Amino acid sequence: MTDEDLRKFVEAQERDYERALGELRAGRKTSHWIWFVLPQLAELGRSQRAVHYGITGLDQARRYLADPVLGPRLRACVEAMLSHSGLSAFEILGSPDDMKLCSCLTLFEAAAGEGADRMLFARALDRFYDGARDRATRDLIAGEL
Repeated sequence: MTDEDLRKFVEAQERDYERALGELRAGRKTSHWIWFVLPQLAELGRSQRAVHYGITGLDQARRYLADPVLGPRLRACVEAMLSHSGLSAFEILGSPDDMKLCSCLTLFEAAAGEGADRMLFARALDRFYDGARDRATRDLIAGEL
C-alpha cells in the first residue's frame, strides 16, 4: 500500500510514467514529468509544481524507495539513463533537468543505505557527474544523516 504522502507521485505517474520511461529508453526527454518521476528535495524547487512534488527529507525518500510502485519505477528510470553510454545527462534530459537528476540521485543515494540501490545511484552519479554529488542536496540533508 502506498503511503498517503506518496500517493501524489503515484497518481501523477499513472498518466505519464510509461511515456517518461519510453523517452529515457529512447535517450531523449521530450515531455514534462521530471518533478514526479525523478524527484528532488522540495527546498530546491523554484516552481509550484517542483515544490508540490518535492521530497520532504530522507524519511520520505526512504519510503519512496521502499514503495512497491515508486521504488521499482525510479530504479527503472535510472537504469534507462545508464543504458546510454554515449550520452550525457544534458543530452538526454536537457537543462535544467540534468541538474535536477543530480539532485535526485544524490538524495536517493543517501536514502538508500547500503546495498544495490546505493550502488545504482552512485553508478549514475559517477557516469553522469564524474562522481560529484549535488552540494545543495547534501547540505539540506546533512542534519538527517
